[in-house]
Amino acid sequence: MKRSVAFSLGALMWLCLSPGGESGDKGKKPAVDMRVPFTQLWPGAAPNAKGGEPADNPGIYIYPAKKPNGAAVVICPGGGYQNLAMDHEGVQVADWLNGHGVTAVVLQYRLAPKYNHPIPLTDAQRALRYVRANAEKLHVDVKRVGILGFSAGGHLASTAGTHYDLGSKDASDPVDRESCRPDFMVLMYPVITLTGPFAHNGSRNNLLGKNPDAKLVDSLCNDKQVTKDTPPTFLVHTTADSGVPPENSVLFYMALTKNKVPAEMHIYEKGRHGLGLALKDGERDLPFASWPDRCIAWMKGRGILDEKK
Repeated sequence: MKRSVAFSLGALMWLCLSPGGESGDKGKKPAVDMRVPFTQLWPGAAPNAKGGEPADNPGIYIYPAKKPNGAAVVICPGGGYQNLAMDHEGVQVADWLNGHGVTAVVLQYRLAPKYNHPIPLTDAQRALRYVRANAEKLHVDVKRVGILGFSAGGHLASTAGTHYDLGSKDASDPVDRESCRPDFMVLMYPVITLTGPFAHNGSRNNLLGKNPDAKLVDSLCNDKQVTKDTPPTFLVHTTADSGVPPENSVLFYMALTKNKVPAEMHIYEKGRHGLGLALKDGERDLPFASWPDRCIAWMKGRGILDEKK
């Protein structure tokens, strides 16, 4: 028991706030109070772990709703695949979802420079499997497990929605028997493409390193990976976003509609990159601040928030 508490505190100190959901000055950001225990995604060392520090151990923070309706969302904070914006793109989002009966699961995934692709995807897939494997305990419907991501976390979420499997029924680990396909996606000012004028080069370099193989880069331009089986998706961006151009969301939306995947997109005129829920002074009055209500309406319309039967 003492060991797990000590590790949780260590993990807490490792997490940093990164304004705008992108990379900031290392070592200068305050620790975030996650308020709930840290849950390891694997019982021992994670696959391909390069050490025993908190940064080597991916995990989740589970926020149960007081009145759960059966829906669950894995939240992927942004941070350019180098940091994690665990407060305004993590804890605050979990609180918002809890208010609508959704079990929220904030993902702490492994980051550059120590970890590159496919490690963050492996962590996200494991989180989705974990929620389904523990559905009864978490009061979750295995058919209403979604993923939500911001910025680079949006790239991770869209990667999970376009690169998945349905589980291995013969796996010795019961978690690995579960599907890692999200039932729906919410992508907030996401990085989608890794090539061309609309790419976020920082995220690409952190995820793939310098001079990656062109085929690998292309496989992670997720607008090119959409099929008819891609999950229904809700997208949000702003025209004023100078960090990740709104064309990223547009490209993904066009791919979804081309493949007849249910999709809804909101592009607001004003708002910087990395606004999260837009809870700061001077941001609450932006039209962008209406996106949570729009998202909840979309979820209700798709039956995601229906009471668990």
